[in-house]
Amino acid sequence: MEFILYLFLILFLTKIFGHLSTLLGQPSVLGKLVVGILVGPAVLGWIENNDFIHYTAEIGVILLMFIAGLETDLDQLKETWRSAFAVAVGGIILPFLGGYAVAEAFGLGHNHALFMGAVFSATSVSISVQVLKDLNQLNSREGTTILGAAVIDDVIVIILLAVMMSFLGTGNDISISMLIGKKLIFFIATILAGWLIVPRFMKLFERISVTEPVITMALVVCFGFAYFAEKMGMAAIIGSFAAGLAISQTSFKHTVESKIEPIAYSIFVPVFFVSIGLNVSFAGTLNQLGFMVVLTLVAVLTKLLGGALGARITGMNTRSSLAVGSGMISRGEVALIIAATGLQASLLPEAYFTSVVIAVILTTLIAPPLLKYFFSRTAEARDSR
Repeated sequence: MEFILYLFLILFLTKIFGHLSTLLGQPSVLGKLVVGILVGPAVLGWIENNDFIHYTAEIGVILLMFIAGLETDLDQLKETWRSAFAVAVGGIILPFLGGYAVAEAFGLGHNHALFMGAVFSATSVSISVQVLKDLNQLNSREGTTILGAAVIDDVIVIILLAVMMSFLGTGNDISISMLIGKKLIFFIATILAGWLIVPRFMKLFERISVTEPVITMALVVCFGFAYFAEKMGMAAIIGSFAAGLAISQTSFKHTVESKIEPIAYSIFVPVFFVSIGLNVSFAGTLNQLGFMVVLTLVAVLTKLLGGALGARITGMNTRSSLAVGSGMISRGEVALIIAATGLQASLLPEAYFTSVVIAVILTTLIAPPLLKYFFSRTAEARDSR
């Protein structure tokens, strides 16, 4: 029955610390992330990152990105695809070079340095999505650019990772053409399913005589798309985001949105936020403190500037470009998964794994206040016109 105690602590403390965070002028998500560090092995050790936490958090981030898809303006997303592509590319090149340079400077080998660059090229916008929702900026030009860039970033980084594992690690049997082919199949299949199947599917099951058929079938679509994304080598959150976009084009959008948020935010999403902090452990990392500090600073600055540069060259002003760049800073669960994969393939030295994890968590903690700062300045500039 230990999981009941975990839920009690997580649900209670995330609401308290989330409120305290807003009183300090910061996004509520920052307080929730701090809870994970406090109750986890880094400080109090009250909660372990066990299977219950892992799977509940997985559902949480899938639902969070599903809601983001529901609330995204598809027309705005189409309009910003050029900026999104440029932001994704800029947000990969600079962090890759930065991660490689830091690893080389601290004496890691060439192959390990290349992989370090790949780890910090990743982006996870699940935290940014929550901040954008709180700021009512999810459907702004900057917000939709961040969402589009995250999808493109995911595709490029996964292909980059596969290439590295094929040539440098143990995955010599990886077919790059097969990998790219699966990505194309995913996008073609989800577009066709979202256009032709999902609306009919929802209407069909609306008529059946069971409790909450619409919201249940919406969740079926969400988890079905997420599973398909995983099978095609994509992150599950890309699939759930696509599912949200598909349902947002139907007449069920508002019904699903109003009923899915209480499910997500009452249990699953708080567990996801806390699970990120549970990965932090300071044991045996003092001798690598300089490495962690430099790596974190480089990770933040290269993603901010790389993303901002991509936005700037596609027509956004400086304030908007920096807002977009700040939304790409968090590496989150995507980089943690890549780091764990590299550890298994001997592309990331075991002695540096904890330091890399802490640097990833720090980028996730730094992202919300930076995102709020730059978006607030963008809003002030618009209001002053």
